[in-house]
Amino acid sequence: MSTINYERLVNLGDKIRAGEATEYEKDEFINMLHKNGNITDKLYNDYNSSKGSGSNVFIDTALAIGAILLIGYIFKEIFKEKTN
Repeated sequence: MSTINYERLVNLGDKIRAGEATEYEKDEFINMLHKNGNITDKLYNDYNSSKGSGSNVFIDTALAIGAILLIGYIFKEIFKEKTN
């Protein structure tokens, strides 16, 4: 599992939700989740196959996964601070 840049993940997620993300930024968001092992090869491949179709199903799913990942990161940081 690689190290994920949570600040960039948040930034990309915010832009996607606001409808301001470019296709490159959406791809970057999906690629970050895939490289980190947070989405399956199937979801990654389905997203890439659906590009240009106007379907948001795969990006919406990735946004939900990204949100869960960020919640986990926040809890980890909170507990790390409490133990120090």
